[in-house]
Amino acid sequence: MKVSERKFGVLDGQDVTEFCMENDNGVRVCALDYGGIVTETWAPGVDGSFANVSLGFATLDEYLAHSPYFGALVGRIAGRIADARFELDGKTYQLTKNEGENQLHGGSNNFSKVIWDAAPLETANEVGVIFSHTSPDGDNGFPGNLDVRVTYTLNNDNEWKIKYEAKSDATTVFNPTNHIYFNLAGDVSKTVLDHTLQINSDKFVALRHDSIPTGELMDVAGTAFDLRAPRAIRDGAMSEHPQNVIIKNGYDHAFVLQHKENKPDARLVDPESGRVVEMRTDCDSVVVYSGNQLSGKFALDGVSVPKYAGVTMETQGLPDAMNHDGFGSVVLPKEELFQSETVFTFTTI
Repeated sequence: MKVSERKFGVLDGQDVTEFCMENDNGVRVCALDYGGIVTETWAPGVDGSFANVSLGFATLDEYLAHSPYFGALVGRIAGRIADARFELDGKTYQLTKNEGENQLHGGSNNFSKVIWDAAPLETANEVGVIFSHTSPDGDNGFPGNLDVRVTYTLNNDNEWKIKYEAKSDATTVFNPTNHIYFNLAGDVSKTVLDHTLQINSDKFVALRHDSIPTGELMDVAGTAFDLRAPRAIRDGAMSEHPQNVIIKNGYDHAFVLQHKENKPDARLVDPESGRVVEMRTDCDSVVVYSGNQLSGKFALDGVSVPKYAGVTMETQGLPDAMNHDGFGSVVLPKEELFQSETVFTFTTI
């Protein structure tokens, strides 16, 4: 196993570095110190052929020009916050707005837009990169100086682990995620509509027309949201259920996870290549976004990125939790250590 580095570009006079983690099986995960962005993820198919199974650009300029959050760390709060505000300990915090009247993924200058401190990591059992960043008090309207560390590791069990750690000098809110888009075909011209997805979840978060949670947790039974058994993503794209239609036909919803022992929380399969990604997490939910708003406005490897070119599994607390009863808590008390881990395992049918 090894970690290699290369210069990826320059931003405001500062070098942007790409780190590539590779295990003894040839599985490879590459990520930038800019935004913690995963640029490439190489995994084998059932015939042994390797392909890049995540969406990412080849140049820094493309990441700066386009903002689909391919492979990026986002925060302080992943997802949307209604009216870009919340109350904490009796005080209302007004946040920066970057999607109409709401805030998305922590504001315009969120974790995906900064250069993190980065250091490679190599042990007998894994290789990785430690990303560190301090978000100052008032950053995008959030309270507290927040020290964040995110560690990516890869081992010979083909497990890519994401470990989040954070501590603040004032009580604040924190709910990060990684916004990786998977396409297990390894070919952006092929959509993920025929991928199957299974999630251990019997409830999902209902959304308004602007993708803000309504506060209702809906039962998946009898809908295209019932992913308790493997279901083609196409079902969600073709469904006439109001919740599929409202977000431009498909999925862009948080599924409440049931965390069954010795079972992955989610399993994504491409039947054609035989590639599989299994996801395990300690988070309360996973947001599945099926690329409904990708529209061919930019290209990857010379191929215009079509609608449904990738699907996300964004592990996190429930979105907009601060503004809804029954959504759990994303409050991080002063000087308390936040810890969370998500593991993606690359395997085959």
